[in-house]
Amino acid sequence: MFDFIFPRVRKSDPLTSFVAADNAKELAKKHGSLIVACLVQHGPQGKDGIAAHTGLDGNQVARRLKELETLGLICLTGKTVASKSKRQEREWRFRGIYERRG
Repeated sequence: MFDFIFPRVRKSDPLTSFVAADNAKELAKKHGSLIVACLVQHGPQGKDGIAAHTGLDGNQVARRLKELETLGLICLTGKTVASKSKRQEREWRFRGIYERRG
């Protein structure tokens, strides 16, 4: 569906971090696909709503949102929704193919 080309390691990190970052690429891609599919199927959601629908942890979702926005696949709606702790969080939505072209 898309490639996650975001750096996950710094040049100064130990070798073990490079190995872990390499292993995380496929996981990030899988999580990104789950998040996009959730927004397509269920409509706009906050981080906690996405987590509830996908089975991902809220932290896993939060780590992917900005990357997916940078890729042009999702965007903020400008609204907030209640999180599972009843605090306000930003609402995200899928960006349709026609929006991404222009």
